[in-house]
Amino acid sequence: MLNAGLAGAGQLGLVSVTSTRPDSVVFVMSIRGAQRFRVDVTVDAHGLISNLSAQELAPTASPGSVIPALAPGWVAQPVTFEAGGVTIYGTYTHPNSAPAGTLPAALLLGGSGSSTDRNGNNPGQPDQNTLEAVANWLSADGVASLRYDKLGSGQTGWGRYAAHPGRAGLGTYEQEAVAALNFLAGQRQVDRARLAVFGHSEGGIYALLLASGLAGPAPRVRAVGLLEPVPIRFLDLIEQSSVASLTREVQQGQITAAQAQSFQQALARAIASLRRTGTLPSGLPDGLAGTFTGSGTLLELSQIDRYDPAAVAAKLPAHTAVLLTCSNADDKFGCAEVDHLAAGLSQASARLDYVHLDGVDHVLKEDITKDAAAYNQSLPFSAQLRAALKTFLATNL
Repeated sequence: MLNAGLAGAGQLGLVSVTSTRPDSVVFVMSIRGAQRFRVDVTVDAHGLISNLSAQELAPTASPGSVIPALAPGWVAQPVTFEAGGVTIYGTYTHPNSAPAGTLPAALLLGGSGSSTDRNGNNPGQPDQNTLEAVANWLSADGVASLRYDKLGSGQTGWGRYAAHPGRAGLGTYEQEAVAALNFLAGQRQVDRARLAVFGHSEGGIYALLLASGLAGPAPRVRAVGLLEPVPIRFLDLIEQSSVASLTREVQQGQITAAQAQSFQQALARAIASLRRTGTLPSGLPDGLAGTFTGSGTLLELSQIDRYDPAAVAAKLPAHTAVLLTCSNADDKFGCAEVDHLAAGLSQASARLDYVHLDGVDHVLKEDITKDAAAYNQSLPFSAQLRAALKTFLATNL
């Protein structure tokens, strides 16, 4: 009965157990971190269950309530800086008061092409809050941070590219990252000798490009954080994910094997065209073009795909401190793929802290469902990652 009542709930946790009579007990169950069900159990004189009922409760958490709190005495200050003729809007998180040149500081880089803003959100999922959570964790550890709305997102928008967004390529976003690091390094409280860059998802590639010097001259980075980073060439990742989805649809009877094969052939044709010309061919099946346009401009996508993240990682300065994560509940890729990136870091003789997260989704929330719809739900951020981050910062920054 309990299984039927909570079917599909996923990630069930026990919040409390209370009993006011010897023949009954009340359980409060949490679903994905929020209190959702009260379960009443009554037993007879033989100790056998005579009644069981489950009642849904009002959720007690909200997206805001599960974001880690900003450290006391710290502020999230709106700032702007210039990059390539565009005004970039961001948030500089720092203490109200600190001596000049004393604070370690980290630049935070978001993922998902041009749509993800400074907090790790996008128009379709405005409550992911990944980068805001990381910034607030850093504040508790005494590390200042800068995060920003990349070109195409948030307050920044498209700027001078508004009439032709497709002209924004890899170099445009690299230029933003370099300008952001220069801005952060120039803040009065910041110690330029203790800079870090943290990248989430696609932002991990930009973090590597910045720290390796491939993005252009920039202040030296002492530590790198790669949080659920894209671990293989970007178009290979899209192809891998699409093929896996097609396989599931065939198994579930949603499409035929012949339809899957036709779609897969069109996918291969689209990828070949992007790699050759930076454009998509005509005559693609309905919905296929959106597979690529959701990851930023086609120009940026075709150009960032030229980089194997492991090869970029191998170019980091020797002995760079790196925090790398993978998770068994990440629906985008698994630890086997991230191992490929770890191998590149080994070639650079990086001081690698490779953390295998348990039950953590792609946006760093505690969730085992592997369902992207949960990214926007009011779930707690990973306590395991929080502990690993604290240790990494204390050791390396």
